[in-house]
Amino acid sequence: METIVLGIGETLVRDDRRWSSWADWLGVPPHTLSALVGAAVAQGHDATDALRTLRPGMDVEAAYRARSAAGRGEHLDESDLYQDVRPALGELRAAGVRVVVAGNGSARAGELLRALDLPADLVVTSAEWGVRKPDPEFFARVAEAAEAPPAATLYVGDHPADDLFPAAAAGLRTAHLRRGPYGHWWADHPDVVETAEFRIDALTELAALVRPPGAGAEAAGAGAGAIGTDAEGTGGEGPAEEEADGEETDAAGAAREGARRGALRSVR
Repeated sequence: METIVLGIGETLVRDDRRWSSWADWLGVPPHTLSALVGAAVAQGHDATDALRTLRPGMDVEAAYRARSAAGRGEHLDESDLYQDVRPALGELRAAGVRVVVAGNGSARAGELLRALDLPADLVVTSAEWGVRKPDPEFFARVAEAAEAPPAATLYVGDHPADDLFPAAAAGLRTAHLRRGPYGHWWADHPDVVETAEFRIDALTELAALVRPPGAGAEAAGAGAGAIGTDAEGTGGEGPAEEEADGEETDAAGAAREGARRGALRSVR
C-alpha cells in the first residue's frame, strides 16, 4: 500500500459536536436529534434527514449559512478527534505511506482540520473540490491526490454508500471502519462484507496493511483475520447457520435481512 486516504466524519472526527450544535440551533434536546439520526441511519437515509423530520422542508444549507452568520458556525478542535487518529496517521507516515484526508465537508471544516496539523500529506474537503461523495468525480479526485496506482491506494471510511461502494467502483482498495452510526449498523451487512477488502475496528489496525511485499505473507494473512475478513464469517457453513434451528426463525431472519438490504441500497 503506497497511499491511504481517509474520510472525515466518524472516521477521524466525532460527530457529537455537530449534532449537539444543530440541536441547540433548533431548540430541541440533543438526545431527540440523536435518536432521529439513528432512525435515519437504520433506514438507510441520509443523517441530515433527521433535521428535516424536525423542520419539514428545511433547507439545510441555508440553515448552515444562517448559523454561521449568527456566529454559531462550525468549530473543531483536538477534542473532536478520535483518540487513535494521531497515533495511526503518525505510524503510517513513519512507514513511508502517503496519508491523505479527503471527505465530505465545508471549506471551513478544511481550514479547521488543517489548523490541527495532522500527520497527513494532504487535507481536503468536498467543498474545496467542488464535488461530494459518493459522486464518482470525487473518487477520481481521490485517485489523483493519491499519487499512486488505484491498486496501491486504500480508501478508509465508515459509510457504505458514501465511502465503501463508490471507492470500490473507482478501482480503489477499501477498508470499512466499524465506527459511528453507519459504521456499526451496517458493518455486517452482506454487501459490506462482500465489498470491503478489509474491515477494521480502529485506525491503528491500518499499519498492519502496509507491510512491504514479502514482509511475511503469514503476517498479512494473520492481519486479515484479525481485522475481520473471512474470519468473521462471510459465507459457507458454520456456527451462524447452526443457530438457525427452525423455519420460523429462518423466515424472520430473512425478512429482516431483506429489509436491511433494501434500506442499504437507498442510502445516499
